[in-house]
Amino acid sequence: MTCYEIPTSDSNINMRHLAVLWLRASSSSQKLVIATEDEMDTTSTPVPVYNTFTALVRSASIIDVAIGLVVVWALHTAIRTIRKDFRTTKLRGPKGTSLLLGVGKELFESVETGAMFEEWSKEYGVAYEIPLIYGQKRIILCDPKAAAYLLSKDTWSYTGTPGLKEHMVRTIGKGLFWAEGESHRRQRRSIAASFNSTTIRNLSPVIHKTVDRVKAAWEASIDANGGESVVLDVQKWMNYVSLDSFGTAGLSYDFGSLEGKPNSMISVLDAFGAPSSANFWDGIVLLVSFFFPIVLHVPTKRVEMFTKLREQMSAICDLIIDNATKEKVETSNSTIDLLLQAEDEVSGRRVTREEVMAQIRTLLFASYETTALMMTWALIEVARHPHVQSKLREELLSGGEPSYDQLTSFPYLDAVVQETLRVHSAVQDLIRQAKEDDVIPLSEPVRTKSGDVVDKIAVERGTVIGISVPCMNRSEAIWGPDAKVFRPERWLEADGVTKKAQEVKGYRHVLTFGEGPRTCVGKVFAIAEIKTVLSVVVKNFVLEMKDGPDTKVEAVRGISLRPKVTGEDGIKVPLRLRHYKG
Repeated sequence: MTCYEIPTSDSNINMRHLAVLWLRASSSSQKLVIATEDEMDTTSTPVPVYNTFTALVRSASIIDVAIGLVVVWALHTAIRTIRKDFRTTKLRGPKGTSLLLGVGKELFESVETGAMFEEWSKEYGVAYEIPLIYGQKRIILCDPKAAAYLLSKDTWSYTGTPGLKEHMVRTIGKGLFWAEGESHRRQRRSIAASFNSTTIRNLSPVIHKTVDRVKAAWEASIDANGGESVVLDVQKWMNYVSLDSFGTAGLSYDFGSLEGKPNSMISVLDAFGAPSSANFWDGIVLLVSFFFPIVLHVPTKRVEMFTKLREQMSAICDLIIDNATKEKVETSNSTIDLLLQAEDEVSGRRVTREEVMAQIRTLLFASYETTALMMTWALIEVARHPHVQSKLREELLSGGEPSYDQLTSFPYLDAVVQETLRVHSAVQDLIRQAKEDDVIPLSEPVRTKSGDVVDKIAVERGTVIGISVPCMNRSEAIWGPDAKVFRPERWLEADGVTKKAQEVKGYRHVLTFGEGPRTCVGKVFAIAEIKTVLSVVVKNFVLEMKDGPDTKVEAVRGISLRPKVTGEDGIKVPLRLRHYKG
């Protein structure tokens, strides 16, 4: 044990002294005990750290406290990183463009991170290291074998990072996205039956009925505009379709979005896509919060919007639960009924109302922010590619009014949906933290910083690892030279999916729905919904880009990366629609 002396006059004592002493003690692996100057001159017992820290805080200014906490944290992180490096394979990677932020600022501001990760993989191999904020590092995997290994051990050996989990808690609660290990297994099991193929087959008429309401509304809009054509924001309509179909089919609750029923939750979700919803300070706080969750307490506009979103979602969840409780059906396989009937396997108790609300918030969020996004991209792609639209329409018209089983049997429809999932993943990154020391195998060797060539990498507990979904889904090294091209035919050709792509263990060789224990529980529902929308829309309408085939579409950062037509306000995707007259 070592004692350190600090000055105790009011003008000198502050948090920075504590930070310096912490560094001395940490670097020498000694126990830190602090004594005053008078005590150091006597034989009295040193004052414990806790008492001295309390005195420091009481006498320090707010600036002193802030500086002290930042310095303490930075020193702690630096020492932890140095120690971790001894047991983690030292990989090569890009140099940081900023001493403070590494490459974090570039990644945060980019809407094409997949391309950045792919370029780095060409230079450094299928596994490399990137520098991030305040000296933190992240290993990036662009390798099917390594990704399959890591995701197979998800929720147990690898879990979400503290920053990501705190974001989830503050937005949607401790639901399926947040849970790990046994909690995740229990929560997933409680709702899995409501998303299997048998249940979705039974719910398909409900989904179809919702999409038919869109058809009727679009036909009325064309007729009201003179009968020739009309320009409509399809993103807004897809948001409403997704919310209403899942609300009716899964939650026994009609949101009425397609009929224009006011919904405060939709207003908040839409606000995230507005250009005015973010500013420089919001961006900095959001970036830092993924590494230091405590800054989410800073009252920025975006943080306030997340708080408001949770409040509005909670109010709707209360209505849904009350409605389901009044109309309880014991044999129902709807999501809400299964949640209300779920029991804890150990205690046998029913899950609490807050647990049910967390799951509903999770599912509503996923429906609005992922399924709706992919349906929007599907409509954009058929409007961009008239030959794809014509070929798809020909197939769909040959089958009459399709049932669920018929929708799953149309090969070109399946190819269009699968290509949409590959090219336009709603999820951008799968980020995990090792909970134990591990060794990750690679499909091809990489060169380390020391020049050694290895076919596996050692990671120490606490190491953060990322997998870029767009990179894996659109990598030329995995999918071939036309990887960036929207080409549904690849799914129908004998060699259309390369041997390297076949090594990707996700759904149909893409990672859009994840893989392993965390694979998307609602993927069957999502695919059925996308196919139903395409089936109804393409059979009845001709879709065109508003300003012709060269209309530019870009991605904007809301909660997710959403498409928008360049030059339009917010996240609008206006397409021109005409009646299909045969």
